[in-house]
Amino acid sequence: MYPRLLETPRQSIFLFGPRGTGKSTWIRERFPEATTYDLLDTSETLRLIREPGALYRELIGLPPESWVVIDEVQKVPALLDEVQRLMETLRLRFVLSGSSARKIRHGGANLLAGRAITTAMFPLVSAELDFQLDLDRSLRYGLLPIAVTGHDPAGFLRSYAETYLDQEIRAEALIRNLGSFSRFLEIAARQNGQVTNASAIARDAGVSRSTVQSHFEILVDTLIGSWLPAWKLKSATRQVRQSKFFFFDPGVARALTGRQAYPPTPEELGPLLETLVLHELRAFLGYTGRDYPLYFWRTYDGAEVDLFFETEDGFVAIEVKSAKRWDKRFHRGLRRLRGDLGADRTKCFGLYLGERSALWDHVQVLPVLEFLRRLWDGEIVR
Repeated sequence: MYPRLLETPRQSIFLFGPRGTGKSTWIRERFPEATTYDLLDTSETLRLIREPGALYRELIGLPPESWVVIDEVQKVPALLDEVQRLMETLRLRFVLSGSSARKIRHGGANLLAGRAITTAMFPLVSAELDFQLDLDRSLRYGLLPIAVTGHDPAGFLRSYAETYLDQEIRAEALIRNLGSFSRFLEIAARQNGQVTNASAIARDAGVSRSTVQSHFEILVDTLIGSWLPAWKLKSATRQVRQSKFFFFDPGVARALTGRQAYPPTPEELGPLLETLVLHELRAFLGYTGRDYPLYFWRTYDGAEVDLFFETEDGFVAIEVKSAKRWDKRFHRGLRRLRGDLGADRTKCFGLYLGERSALWDHVQVLPVLEFLRRLWDGEIVR
């Protein structure tokens, strides 16, 4: 098993992450003696749905500070009232894991008033693989643990996509028409990493625009994807304001398009590489406790920066290219942004699939893996 960077908590946590990221394996390793409730067990789930108070009676004899694990807690949100009671009266600590936050966020569930911190588990990252990352394979199959270690990653991802539709959508009864959602999912996956045009997606999927917006909410709540919002400079320059939508893993995005059996085309490579870099940044910021929101930036005249965020020391701007040779024209957006924000406050990076590092007009050009090493070594963000 690869060593995971998510630290063992000292207090109760909500641990969220998509299926297959390794939450259950991490929990078994870090909490081998914990009392565990697995709500993927249908009989256990039905028992606790009928009588949530059974949880209190079954745990009342544990010593204070004992750990209790409830896996897939979103299946029985009513248990959270009992969890709070056990925290307050017996000082028990909980790991409350889940692959969907929808019922907890929208169903009026008890969020424990800050007694449990929210933590995310991501697919594997380069630092967990000791930077022995096969970029070609990672862009094609992604970084879910079984996709990295398994002998049939294409088959696994095909099954993953089908299981997601069944378990996360049908089982939670989130939509009425699974067929239309499946069409939407394929179209959305083909537009992974692009500025989202809900009207165009609605037209192609044969559904209403409001339905498309609802479907995207489902993807966010079930942790399959997230929005990358556009950042608005305070200057008067006209800038794109629509967000981009990214699936959480390049392999899953390709599986949902039905292309997991084929090598990525040149048109696919750019968004896939952005997805991988975005995943690493989100994991780095999450695992290190840095609460820096991520953005992209684009003007209507075509200047763009793929990834952008503000730190306590200034701004970090990143342009990602799937080319194997860096070209000066790739600097256009970085130069514009650096000029607007101030040269002394903005660190600019160009990432590409080539092999050599270079300095071009105050832009540090790095091979992707070199950037990832520096990121996890604390050289990009202090």
